[in-house]
Amino acid sequence: MMQAFSYEDIYKLARRIPRGRVATYGQIAALAGFPRHARQVGYALAALRDSHADVPWHRVVNAGGAVSRRSDPGGEDYQRILLEGEGVEFDNRDRLSLRRYQWRPDEDSGSEL
Repeated sequence: MMQAFSYEDIYKLARRIPRGRVATYGQIAALAGFPRHARQVGYALAALRDSHADVPWHRVVNAGGAVSRRSDPGGEDYQRILLEGEGVEFDNRDRLSLRRYQWRPDEDSGSEL
């Protein structure tokens, strides 16, 4: 029997992404035990409130290495500014290199869930 999808599990994983690195929505979903549920990761991050201000939501990008469009105007620009502030570079197609910047949990010295 599969466990229930927990936003808190998503937040714990997002907190492990180091500064200057990114993870994809699908990667976070798979690490949380819910492969092919990337959209739910997006919902979890969109639901963040002040009580979870320590969650680096901006470090989660789409599978193409791009910042996903938002319903709120300027949301994508803000995410890109935060990432660039951590040293992440974008190409002329507004994409970052997942080969260069993607977080590899097996290289992470952080704690497990």
